[in-house]
Amino acid sequence: MTTPETVPQAADALRAEHISKRFGAVTALTDISLHVGQGEVLGLIGDNGAGKSTLLKILCGFQPPDSGAIYLNDEEVTLKSVDHARSLGIDAVYQDLALVNELSVFHNMYLNREHVRWRLLNNRSMRKAARQRLDEMGVRIPSVDLPVARLSGGQRQAIAVARSVYSHARVLLLDEPLAAMGAKEAAMILGLVADLKQRGDVAIIIIAHNYAQVLEVCDRVNLLQNGQITLDKRSADTSVDELTELVVAEYRAALQDRQRQP
Repeated sequence: MTTPETVPQAADALRAEHISKRFGAVTALTDISLHVGQGEVLGLIGDNGAGKSTLLKILCGFQPPDSGAIYLNDEEVTLKSVDHARSLGIDAVYQDLALVNELSVFHNMYLNREHVRWRLLNNRSMRKAARQRLDEMGVRIPSVDLPVARLSGGQRQAIAVARSVYSHARVLLLDEPLAAMGAKEAAMILGLVADLKQRGDVAIIIIAHNYAQVLEVCDRVNLLQNGQITLDKRSADTSVDELTELVVAEYRAALQDRQRQP
């Protein structure tokens, strides 16, 4: 087992200890321990199939771990479901975003949390609040009345993030928020993450494949390999070259093992 260089953290918003997960004969996670502090952005990287998305699903209550413990503000919690995790302040934004394309921006912002007045939707209240909150986060949307299907990928991602933040998320898990985005849209999402970091009241774990983007916005980076965290470093203490070489070395080792097989 490789022992990562661990970066100490004074106050953890979320901490996972010795998390493991198997799917039949396949071991997805072996012995995962990680932590993220309030106001901190943690980058989680690793090759495809390393277990990153499985770990996020455990942390947001979608799947239970086979073993290990999860702590929220130093208190152990057993996450029973995604809704239970959200009620505790843990929310995840996945690539599919869980937005309804036919609905307007403001209706998506308040999906399942609609403002109601006299048993009717209070569209005026939701429209005003959505516009105000998007403006506060620096998210530029032409109109909150537009259906989200007419927005760019970056704008849709920003809406999903804003919805989580304003539903009182204190731990935000972002699964590949920059996937298939151009430079301009990626810059918008990175700027949004940087703004949230400045606020200091949200802990963020972000999965990404672009190491340069990870190092730009994240305070620390964890490398997940073969179901284990093998590196935990401050972004300032590592580099794109180091991270790339670690992943390439893993690929070379796997290739050599395959070549040895009869």
